[in-house]
Amino acid sequence: MSGMGRRTVLATGGVAALALSAPGRARPTTGAIRLRPDREAMVAVPGGRVYVRVNGDLKAKRPPIVLLHGGPGSSHWYFLNATALADDRAVILYDQLDSGRSDMPGDPANWVVPRFVDELDAIRAHFGLDRWHVLGASWGGTVALEYGARHRDRLASLILQSPLISTGRWLADARRLKDSMPAGVRDLLDRCDTPDPALAVACQAATDAFYARYVRLHPPAPAIAAYRDALPRSFSPNIYTYMWGRAEFTATGTLADYDGTPLLRKLDGPRTLFVAGEHDEATPATVSAFARSVPGARFAEVAGAAHSIMNDNPAAFLAMLRPWLAEHDA
Repeated sequence: MSGMGRRTVLATGGVAALALSAPGRARPTTGAIRLRPDREAMVAVPGGRVYVRVNGDLKAKRPPIVLLHGGPGSSHWYFLNATALADDRAVILYDQLDSGRSDMPGDPANWVVPRFVDELDAIRAHFGLDRWHVLGASWGGTVALEYGARHRDRLASLILQSPLISTGRWLADARRLKDSMPAGVRDLLDRCDTPDPALAVACQAATDAFYARYVRLHPPAPAIAAYRDALPRSFSPNIYTYMWGRAEFTATGTLADYDGTPLLRKLDGPRTLFVAGEHDEATPATVSAFARSVPGARFAEVAGAAHSIMNDNPAAFLAMLRPWLAEHDA
């Protein structure tokens, strides 16, 4: 999930009162962030070519880490803080097909989970990597889950950050989070599930109020925002709507019946880390329950973060990742 490219600027005027928790100040970038890649490639994958950027040495002793963005239809920009890890291992960011700088064939036949899994492994093969750490966030966590179940031997470790594992569980959590909003906002969000042009502005404001609580607590740092704005596209609404729906709490697309829970038993538990933000729409209670169902897996909660953990509290997330990666490099 996570339509991180969706408009999240709070509306003004008559509906401004719905913006109950406006995003706080932008978090600073981590000190060692690398806005410019050391290496770029357009990698052939099933259905087209995807944009990949690398910081650090892919031939270094320590396995690289690849990060999978959410959406579907977002792009790699909100993982830029992770490039600080390139001081001791290669960091690979990429845009899934029909997203960001990647090719845009626009063919719904490509928008199926198995193809996204094959896409990820095509990137590994392109760079000649035997093993790597795989971190998937939100919808990227879905792809990472499927990859981890299929390719255990290719993983140094698997990090499932705020993952979509079961749409049913996701929507149940979303229902509880919506119910926690003031009655006027909650009722409006429910009404917005049925398109009504007269409510368009109010629906956007109510959606933004939900996102400001549970999706992203802080706007991106100015340098990251400028990088995002320079992309040909930072969010592709066509693929998001087709696969998911109108908003994070409404599933009407092809993922509406997704259930990856049977795959959990296929994971290498001691090499699997589940992560959620303190205020995450992928709630810590649910994500930790998934972790407990995988023998040997661990769970960690990042304080002061909603769904966009690498944006909301990058210092804490990176401080958590560094020892985890080092522990599982061998």
